[in-house]
Amino acid sequence: MLISELAELTGVSARALRHYEDCGLLTPARSGSGYRVYTESDVTRVAQIRTMISAGLGTSAIRRYLDCVRTGDHGTFLEMCPDLRAELDSLARRLDARQAELREKRSRLDRLTSAG
Repeated sequence: MLISELAELTGVSARALRHYEDCGLLTPARSGSGYRVYTESDVTRVAQIRTMISAGLGTSAIRRYLDCVRTGDHGTFLEMCPDLRAELDSLARRLDARQAELREKRSRLDRLTSAG
């Protein structure tokens, strides 16, 4: 299938698909005329990439751990290894810190608006 077909099937723009290729996340074949040619397995791969992005992982981390992603009857999941666990724990700590910061800002805002 061509990039436009993959984009339609996955709901991901052709621009994003080309970005995934530039980052080494997708490796389409090329037709004799140079067009990118994708397979059904690329549909699954794009879903895996999108799942990891939505969880907060960047493309460099996705490239390192994409081989750990599995898709089964119950969706997409990661097969854990120590390095991946450390990366995910670090991301979780950063998210927790950001949430605490936002809660504190919200509290300050509430105090400002209720002071009058």
